[in-house]
Amino acid sequence: MKDYIAQRCLSEADFILTTGSTVRKTAKKFMISKSTVHKDMTERLMSINKQLAIKVKKVLEKNKSERHIRGGFATKQKYSDIR
Repeated sequence: MKDYIAQRCLSEADFILTTGSTVRKTAKKFMISKSTVHKDMTERLMSINKQLAIKVKKVLEKNKSERHIRGGFATKQKYSDIR
């Protein structure tokens, strides 16, 4: 793995852990695709730093379990602004 990819993975992981950010927000911050963030966090990070990967996985699982709530809130906001 190239050094810049490993460094990017570590930066993304640090961002996710400090902010509790979602994959979408992380992708937007680093100006990369959601697919790249997902691959970085699930595959590449495991080979770089296993302990860090486990911590990030917990945050991502928490975000995934809450996404239906965030989606419902966004829809509510969207339709309450129209009136």
